[in-house]
Amino acid sequence: MKKKQSKKRKQNKKKNNYLEKTAFANLEKTSNTLATSKQSSSGIPKYVADRMARRIFFTAGIPTILGMSVFVVSYIIVTRNIAEIPPSSTIAISALFFLLGLAGLSFGILSASWDKEPGSFFGIENIPMNIQRAKAAFKPATQNFEDKT
Repeated sequence: MKKKQSKKRKQNKKKNNYLEKTAFANLEKTSNTLATSKQSSSGIPKYVADRMARRIFFTAGIPTILGMSVFVVSYIIVTRNIAEIPPSSTIAISALFFLLGLAGLSFGILSASWDKEPGSFFGIENIPMNIQRAKAAFKPATQNFEDKT
């Protein structure tokens, strides 16, 4: 049989629960203010991220969807006896589309303009500049690592 808890214990538990709730609520409030101040100072601006997402959708999304649809189309052709397709060619064509999607992912990220204006349709002129930005972003991290060793 359970012993009855004293009133003091119950009151202490209620106080502790209340203190924990308020402490964590205050912690969340302070962490949100810190996160918002950091987001505004560094990172990729929203208009650039949107531009990258559009380019990635077309240059990586469409080839990836085609890579998956190769299996479906090949299955339909083989099961309806339209043609005999070897499995190796299905895999090779699918792999080609997936590699094209991987290249499109890199192209979509590197070809996006960081200016307020959208820039050209393909954005090829932005690739060397964005590669330099990427190298510069990793440069301080490697310098700090070399100084410590």
